[in-house]
Order: sequence, then C-alpha cells, then structure tokens
Amino acid sequence: MDYKVIISSKIEEELGLEKGIVMGLLEVPPRSEMGDYAFPCFQLAKTLRKAPNAIAAELSAKLIIQEVEKVEALGPYVNFFLKKGTYVEDIVRQIISEKASYGSQGTGEGKRVIVEFSSPNIAKPFHVGHLFSTVVGSSLDRIFAFEGYDSVSVNHLGDWGTQFGKLIAAYGWWVDKEALIKDPIEELNRIYVKFHVEADKDPSLDDVARQHFKNLEDGKEYETALWKEFRELSLKEFRKIYDQLGIEFKSYAGESFYSDKMDRVVDILSEKGLLSQSSGAQVVLLDEYNMPPTIIKKADGATIYATRDLAAALYRKETYDFHKNIYVVGIPQSLHFKQVFKTLELAGFEWARDCVHVGFGLVKFPGKQMSTRKGDIILLEDLLREATEKALEVIDEKNPGLPDKEDVARKVGIGAIIFTYLKNSREKDIIFDWEEMLSFDGETGPYVQYTYARARSIIRKNGTSKSLEGKYVSTKEEFELAKTLASFKDAVSMAIDKYEPSVISRYVIQVAKDFNKFYNNCPISTESDEVKNSRLALVEATTIVIRTAMGLLGIDTVERM
Repeated sequence: MDYKVIISSKIEEELGLEKGIVMGLLEVPPRSEMGDYAFPCFQLAKTLRKAPNAIAAELSAKLIIQEVEKVEALGPYVNFFLKKGTYVEDIVRQIISEKASYGSQGTGEGKRVIVEFSSPNIAKPFHVGHLFSTVVGSSLDRIFAFEGYDSVSVNHLGDWGTQFGKLIAAYGWWVDKEALIKDPIEELNRIYVKFHVEADKDPSLDDVARQHFKNLEDGKEYETALWKEFRELSLKEFRKIYDQLGIEFKSYAGESFYSDKMDRVVDILSEKGLLSQSSGAQVVLLDEYNMPPTIIKKADGATIYATRDLAAALYRKETYDFHKNIYVVGIPQSLHFKQVFKTLELAGFEWARDCVHVGFGLVKFPGKQMSTRKGDIILLEDLLREATEKALEVIDEKNPGLPDKEDVARKVGIGAIIFTYLKNSREKDIIFDWEEMLSFDGETGPYVQYTYARARSIIRKNGTSKSLEGKYVSTKEEFELAKTLASFKDAVSMAIDKYEPSVISRYVIQVAKDFNKFYNNCPISTESDEVKNSRLALVEATTIVIRTAMGLLGIDTVERM
C-alpha cells in the first residue's frame, strides 16, 4: 500500500485536479507531531483564486481517508496523521512477504546501464586510492541491478600507454625472476620505481622506453609477450582483492582493447569537420565552451586517453545500447570527461547526454602522501588485512567466546572500510581513523552490523512471529521504525538519481538508530503473545531491510557479534 498515492489521489479527486499533480508536492513534515505527510497549498492559490490558508482549511474539513486517522490544517498546510497500527501492520507484512526484493520498484526493467569502475593500472600495486572507485562503482552496480536495470560492470584496465615502454625497459635491465614469481606486483613496481629514479639521472632512458612502447604498438613479439605476461600476472593479483570484496566484473576490456578502434574515431571527427591542427597535434577546439581542446592525436601521431575514451563510448553504445554510461573516476578527471562528452555531442551523437561522470574525492592518511612513482603507497591488501586484525582485537575484547570469530572479524573489518568510503558524499575526502571506523557506536559499519546481529539474536531467543495485528502497536518507537523501513524505496530511487551510494549508507544508519530506540523502549519477551508477535515481526522486517541495504553497499551482515 502506497500511502502517498492514496493521499494524493484523494486530494486530486476532491479538488478536481489532474492525476499526478499532487504526488510531487506531498512533503514529510520536519517533526512527527506535525503529521506524517503534509500538503502545501501555495501552488493552488492562483488556480483556485483563494488564499493558501483558506484552501488548507476547506480541504482538511472535507477529506475523509480510510487509512488516515486525522486531517488538520496548519496555516497553508494540510497535515495527515496515519493510523499507526494499520500502517505498521501493512509495512511489516509487505517487507516479510517481499523479503530481499523489498525496496525495489523495478523502474529499470528493460534498460541497460554501464558502470565503469576500479580500473587499476596493470603492473602497479592495488592501493587504497583505487578502493574509492572500486566500492562506489560496485555499490552503484548493485543498486542499479536491484532496481531492475541490466547493469554491466566494466573494469577499464589501465593496460596501455608509454608506462609499458618504461616497464619493458626496466624488466630487461633489473628484473629479479625469483622475486617476480614470488610477488609479481611488488617486483614490477620495484623496477618501475627504479626506472624513474635512474631516468632522472639519465634522461636517455626515456628514449629507450618510447621505442619499446612503439614496438608494442606495432605488435613486435618481444614487447607483446612481456605486456601479456604483465597483464595476466596483474589480473591474477587483482582478482584476489576483488574476491575479498565480493566484486565481479562482466568486462575487463581495458585501454588496450580499443587500440585498433581509434582510427575510426579520427575518421569520424575528420568527416564531421571537427579536427584542427594545433602545434602539430590534431585537436577538437572547445574554446566557445570555455574548455581547452580535446587532443585526439599528439604531434608524434600517438593517441591519448581522450581518443581511447571516445572509442570506448562508441563501442559501448553499439554493443550494449546503454540507457546510461557511467564513469566512476576521481574528481580531478572532471574536465577530461566534459571534453569527451562535448566532443561526442559535437560529432552528432545525441546519446552523449547519457554519459555520466561520477566523481569522488581523495583518500588521506594523516601525515602521509602517496606516490606510485616514488613507491610510497599503502597497499589495499595490507589495509584489508590490518582491518581484519583490528576487528578481531575488538571482538576478542567484547566477545572472546564468539564462534567463527575470524570470519566475523573479516566481514566486520572489511565492512568497516567499505562503509567509511560510502558513509558520506562521494565527493568528500576521506581521512582514515581506525578507532572511529571500527567503533561499535556511532555512524559506522560495525554499529549497523552489531544492530543486525542484535536483532537476529532476539529472533533466535524468541522465535519468529506467528502473527501481526496492528491493534497491538502502541508506541511511537514502533511507528517511527516502520516509517523508516517504508522509506527504503525512496532511498534507492534517490541513490540512483544522484549516483550516490551514501544515500543508502545514511539510510541504513537511520534504520539502526530507530531500531535501537525501539529495542530499548519496547520489551518483547515479557509481553503478551499478541504484542510479542507483533514486535517480533517488526524485528524480522528490520533484519530484512538492513541485510538488503548493506548488500547494496557491498557489505556482509553477521549473525553474531
């Protein structure tokens, strides 16, 4: 039962308004004592030729809605107070009936979205900076799929470019074969860092690297074989991280995949008369849009990121016919994507407006700057391990006899990190604070997981509900919790509209807070069977929503903590 639809329809019927007008105007009052829904009458003043206060007074006197306990005017607003018992019963029954699908409205059925995320560079360590794109993109992929979209997760690997000429040169000079077998990414990173140190002393090394990359572009056997080895070794290591995070990709088509598709881009732009010469380079001028030109080919004939991204966008549209093509890439790349999207638009591709850059901030560790070239990085594998170890310390202190505590610690530790990345707006920078992120109190992943475990403990102790009757709902805490559970679908819709997983994390924090108020004020085991069963049903509904919401963030729940 959708109470907003019911109230909107009654208002439209009473006032003779066109269907659908009122739905978008209904509000949720800032304080519960002002009602559960409110209808502002300002926009009707001109049409009805009456003051908003008068319209509100007349409307409140006439409206009779079966599901509403009371309708009253407050200035220019009509406030609606729902029948609490009926409402809670309806919402809880719906959640328990729909289970893991509750919250989805299926608005994405028949539509396909591309979500490009993670995209680490081959032969370089997977560090904490990569995790931002990885968890934001993974969450968006899950949210779109939950809403019914055919979501195609793409890992646009950084597996092409001049850095491979440097790595191939470094491999020939300094590689330790035994170290490569033992820890391929560490060894490849070591020689890559060494190349930059030595090239600073002897710039001629860069000429050697450029020649190696030219040979790679030309398909020479030596360079191609090494490049394939670097890629395979890297993917093997990356997948270990993705497995820990529970992430899968439908495509690993990286930059190299488009190396034979870029001439077509140049041809299209040339045919459209968009290419200009600038210092020997071929560019698309964007002066009138207050942007620097999009470089398509450099003076030496080499293509760059923009050319590959244009080729990728064309390929994705032709292959997937996407509804949205989403790039989860850091905010510093905002200008790049504006240039790419504008270039597509100028080339006559109307679907350019369906390409979306989803930016995110920086990850900061107090007193530490990260640089791959200097080898000063924090490895993600180390971070996940440390999070698990720290979570285990907390669990040992709080519940030393917990069964399967290592598995619980892994889920809590990794979940704490993911939640930290997704807790606030993705555009905000993250500053790591172990004590805060692993706290069982406050707005953290462990707090939500602990709330879920507490709810599951109640069900284990008292059994599942055998019946639910609204007439046994008597407290504000029960009603407020049910209202929050009912707003899950709105949170999902907003997360999609804003490409913002933090909408879900903020929502599930509120669910946990409301549940804990309910838990502290509404006893269960000591109540009559009727009240006990009603409250147990509310507990069960809460566990369903928390588990689903945390799943959309990419976080596992735990049964015990």
